Amino acid sequence: MNEDRVLALAGIFQGCALAHQLATRGSCDEVALEHSLGSVFRIDADNVPAVFGGIAGARLGLRTLTEQFDDSRHELAIARMAVTVLRVERTLSGRARLMQQLQEGIVQAQRQADHFGYTHATVTARLADLYASTISTLRPRVMVSGSPLLLQQQNVVERIRSSLLAAVRAAVLWRQIGGRQWQLILKRKQCAMIARGLLTGATLDSG
Repeated sequence: MNEDRVLALAGIFQGCALAHQLATRGSCDEVALEHSLGSVFRIDADNVPAVFGGIAGARLGLRTLTEQFDDSRHELAIARMAVTVLRVERTLSGRARLMQQLQEGIVQAQRQADHFGYTHATVTARLADLYASTISTLRPRVMVSGSPLLLQQQNVVERIRSSLLAAVRAAVLWRQIGGRQWQLILKRKQCAMIARGLLTGATLDSG
């Protein structure tokens, strides 16, 4: 397990944590959302930190990741989502046409993202539609539990789906750089240690 893989894994957990926040509170960490949705569009980033706009852009994910490996603090709903995202990504990787449709949709949404910003309602609606027409057609589906009232609100649902799209994007990255699910089981302590180090560094860098 190296820093890049841990950072990509943090991207998965960040997207899932944002979806959980939205489903249970109706709001989320807006800075983290900005970085996660931005990562969807950074397909040709020079390195892994650049995907998230710097290591600090994955701070929520790094914090969530360390909590997941602490049995007394982990949130089961987020862990379930993250594991399902990894499974969905494996299915997606074998569906070339669907992957192409997803990539084309992201490219088409780029202009709106450049104009309005990553978290604007127009952009999240576009990303949510893309998620619904591609990733949501795969099994298993990523199940999000939360407040029934919140999960009936269109803007909340669109932000949840956008966050999950970011989680899947991070899962694609994780696999591309050698991430495998068995590493989550056999290298938990090493992963948590690296995540804490990255989190400390990100906090120091941001003052």
